[in-house]
Amino acid sequence: MHNIKQVFQIAKQNFCGWRKNPRIYMTFILAAILCIMLSNQIISHAVKYETVLQIFEPFIWTYGDASHVMLSSLLLMLLFADMPFINQSTPYWLIRTKRSVWLAGQIIYVVFTAVIYNLFMLVVLGIMGAPFSFLGNVWSETAAMLGYAGGESITIPVSIKTMEISTPYQCMFWVFLLMLLYTLFVAVFMLFLNITLGNMAGILGAFALNIYGLLLNPSVFQKLFHFTGRLEYKANVLCGWLSPLNHATFPMHNFGYDFLPELAVSIVGFLILIIIFIILSGIKMKKYNFSFMQLDE
Repeated sequence: MHNIKQVFQIAKQNFCGWRKNPRIYMTFILAAILCIMLSNQIISHAVKYETVLQIFEPFIWTYGDASHVMLSSLLLMLLFADMPFINQSTPYWLIRTKRSVWLAGQIIYVVFTAVIYNLFMLVVLGIMGAPFSFLGNVWSETAAMLGYAGGESITIPVSIKTMEISTPYQCMFWVFLLMLLYTLFVAVFMLFLNITLGNMAGILGAFALNIYGLLLNPSVFQKLFHFTGRLEYKANVLCGWLSPLNHATFPMHNFGYDFLPELAVSIVGFLILIIIFIILSGIKMKKYNFSFMQLDE
């Protein structure tokens, strides 16, 4: 019980450092700007044609695309670039508790930070669309227009399949959960690399992971190899299974129509990978050499 209390005290202390850390403010300001940029088309469409939106549709459609999920996770790297968060209080905690307890406090902090970050984007996008939105659990006229008659000029990833198999509230929950698990996966992957190879390794590793996921995109394969028919379908399924970004994208799942991964598979897969990298980080932490020559502000 004492160890659990210490874990949350360590996490709380990390949050207390937010007030004096300009990187925190910069991350959330950039996240708000990113939300404005990515959702501009759907909100502009609603204004132009004087149609309404469901309150969560800007969030659902904005992050129904793998490239948008990638951009969001890259911003989160600003918050986690200095993992495992060595600061002036670290020597104090290392003397009074175990390394495993100290690391658990860092992981709890990462989990809560990822939740706050994703909730922030959900709220910002909801506020942006609020003047033109309703709260009902049905898809809007704007979504129907974009999905069925968007045309080539519309780049919003409005998925007909998404509207057919889910309701807005249900879809919002799954989109949020998939994004949260993906950002946690990237974060613990960075933590493992930082502990093993140094801070720069975590940043480069997270960037490489996102680029790998982005390249395994059906549209990229189509442009590069000009697949048609059966080959195009196989490439789409292959990308859905092998790309972490596609596992974090709601429309790239199997809802009874194809052989793409099911939601449960993606969720369990992310949880397993997160647990594996946490365990590996704990093992590496036993031999981690702390350096207090240069402390945080």
